[in-house]
Amino acid sequence: MSVSPVPRLRAVTRPLGEIPELIELADPASPLLWTRGDRGLVGIGEALRLSFAGPRRFEEAAAAWRGIAEAAEIDDPVRMPGTGLVALGAFAFDDRSAAESVLVVPRLVVARHRSAAWITEVTPRDAGRGADPELPAPSPRRPWRGAELPTDADAENADPSAIAAYLAGVREADERIARGGIEKIVLSRQVSADLDADADLRVPLARLAERYLDCWTFAVDGLIGASPETLIRSTGGAVSARVLAGTRARRTDDPAADARARDELLTSGKEQHEHAFAVQSVVTALAPYVRELRSSEEPFPLRLPNVWHLATDLGASLDERSSSIELVGALHPTAAVAGTPTNDAIAAIAELEPFDRGRYAGAVGWIDAAGDGEWVIALRCAQLGEERDGVRPITATAGGGIVAGSDAERELAETVSKFRPVTEAFAP
Repeated sequence: MSVSPVPRLRAVTRPLGEIPELIELADPASPLLWTRGDRGLVGIGEALRLSFAGPRRFEEAAAAWRGIAEAAEIDDPVRMPGTGLVALGAFAFDDRSAAESVLVVPRLVVARHRSAAWITEVTPRDAGRGADPELPAPSPRRPWRGAELPTDADAENADPSAIAAYLAGVREADERIARGGIEKIVLSRQVSADLDADADLRVPLARLAERYLDCWTFAVDGLIGASPETLIRSTGGAVSARVLAGTRARRTDDPAADARARDELLTSGKEQHEHAFAVQSVVTALAPYVRELRSSEEPFPLRLPNVWHLATDLGASLDERSSSIELVGALHPTAAVAGTPTNDAIAAIAELEPFDRGRYAGAVGWIDAAGDGEWVIALRCAQLGEERDGVRPITATAGGGIVAGSDAERELAETVSKFRPVTEAFAP
């Protein structure tokens, strides 16, 4: 952990009389954002930053946050989800990842929940108390030139060797599954491009939020995306999750073909089998922490602009007061992003994927002083790197579950569909 001793913070929340445009208030170069429909928050500046790494990153983050929350002075008459002291976070997928896992406490948070809106200012406790926080004015949009991410095999700037390596990895995964011992391995691939260093990142965020209304659009420490999969939501002792596994590309140009794709997904033995793995992994991980675990009776088709997913919603009550980060640590990684059995699947991923996933398929979300929060699996996303020679590298990752009988070319096509939210968001 990077911060010691425990910082002493003051958080002052006040209601707003107007509903703000959250994305427009974000920092164009380093946005901190969490939004979906009429709910969300935007962070401006940094009051505190914590970093973690290794197999104990969730445990250390939960302990650090608990200490910070206990030491904080909180003035919060609004008392709604996301008021008071809040941190946004992003966690790496793998214990051995070189990517930092971070919690960021914004200096200023502007948020809304349906018709209510508020602003929170965070300062050191030993600083003098000033006037109530005021809503800042958004900065003008910058020109947007975007970036072309080469996801199609026949794209002009595609990397044939990377595509060949992915196809070979899928075939090898299928062979390992056929030999027994592993039932599912989730394999992904990456595509990269360069983005102008002065690019206004509110542009891709606005595109994602407008097009993917059933997803959480997020930006934390250069990780930008729109995830449909709720890892955990914890509010006042109630928890919920949404499990996604099983995918078909949408055919929005042909309603009949689109309906067939949905029906094929619902009746596919392979997809139902894969989905059952994912649901069971979440149920098993949550069981020690909750009671009265409930789920939708059958998987249902979740319609997104780019794909159909098989989905199952889960709900439960917490047995004890565990923080949302502790629950994330218990759940991660699910079978939906790793495989089954988990440890064997992760070992296979390390052998078959020729890159560090970083925060892809990790967790991204927020937590408040009570430990409540919302976290999604970091999917449909891209990570921006540091500026160099006037550009910032951008790397997008997408993957899918390989089970017995998976077809490599079909899996490749599925990744193209899953890349679409990011490629369209960052397109010129």
